[in-house]
Amino acid sequence: MKPKTIQRREFLNLVGLTSLTLAASCTSKSSPSALTYPNNKPPTAAKRALRIAHMTDFHVMPQSTIEENVAKAFRQVQNLSDKPDFILNTGDSIMDSLKSDKGSAEGQWKTFLNILQNEVDLPIYHAIGNHDVWGWGLPSQSIKSDPLYGKGMALQKLKLSSPYYSFDQKGWHFIVLDSTHLPNSSSHEPYIGQVDDEQFTWLEKDLESVSAQTPICIASHIPIMSACEMFDGKNEESGNWVIPAAWVHIDARRFRQLFLKHSNIRVCLSGHTHQHERVDYLGVTYLTNGAICGNWWMGSYMDFPPAYVLVDLYEDGSVQSQFIAYQDFT
Repeated sequence: MKPKTIQRREFLNLVGLTSLTLAASCTSKSSPSALTYPNNKPPTAAKRALRIAHMTDFHVMPQSTIEENVAKAFRQVQNLSDKPDFILNTGDSIMDSLKSDKGSAEGQWKTFLNILQNEVDLPIYHAIGNHDVWGWGLPSQSIKSDPLYGKGMALQKLKLSSPYYSFDQKGWHFIVLDSTHLPNSSSHEPYIGQVDDEQFTWLEKDLESVSAQTPICIASHIPIMSACEMFDGKNEESGNWVIPAAWVHIDARRFRQLFLKHSNIRVCLSGHTHQHERVDYLGVTYLTNGAICGNWWMGSYMDFPPAYVLVDLYEDGSVQSQFIAYQDFT
């Protein structure tokens, strides 16, 4: 029996309960277990520069079935005969700290970090997801003075000096963005997808510092561009498509204009949607790459099972990807 799909609007209410029980379950073969995109194969002469295992939206909490499945995903990746150069985690490492008290949030991080320590030998780079932010969904005002409030806890646990940064690997330049920010008054969620002016100025300068011959990969938790979020809820009920700013970057137009100035930006990777898609637009490939947890550990979400994505990056800037439902492996 196919598990019930939890709609994204229901999730914050679910995790706000004092007792949360989630059953990890394997999904049926009716859901895609492996997807590739043949129209984006690199030229036969192109040499692969590196391979990334994009693993996102773990939503870890202290529960044995969840811990076992996350460990299984890491083991599967690291036992590949064609092993990735590194793992990229684009956030929502823990189940939720937006509405969790400090002790619960700390416990979730402890579980996630224990899994990393016990299972991960490859280099791993992290982004901060919306559910990694502590306290924004809590009514208490007193916790705002706690240095771990907001992104402080995630930065501490992931040993990040900044919520956004860049690095270079094998001829590619990587930029990891912080895409979760406090909303305006009209938002129904305690966050929206965007970058603030300070981060955007940093991004402009970082892009200008990169040689025009160096291909660039940009990672964010919330997608800069996404088509699949059109179908995640009844977003057309008003007679117009209405996609919440908490689902896709509300400042995507700003990115569009910036990207036009830098033709070496080749791919943007994100999570957040728990779905998998590829959008090619104005020379940039936007890959939204599913979720390790699928439907928050209750099977498939929007027909996409728990999965990770292998991303192959080539010296000429071309990109290939493969969606792998790791629970299909024993």
